[in-house]
Amino acid sequence: MTLIAILVPWLSFLLRGRILTGILCLLLQITLIGWIPAAIWAVISLQNAREDRRADRIIRATQAAGRR
Repeated sequence: MTLIAILVPWLSFLLRGRILTGILCLLLQITLIGWIPAAIWAVISLQNAREDRRADRIIRATQAAGRR
């Protein structure tokens, strides 16, 4: 997924269900200068999504342990 975010940033957003963000990223990527910022944006967004999922799992595990 990281490779997709670097090579085709707009597709990375679309695959994760962020349609409007994907379209905006595609518009940015169309320009040659915008390709690098679009790729960086997609990779950072992907990393943030992974961190959010990890944090949610930790919170659920902590809450489940507290109920025992």
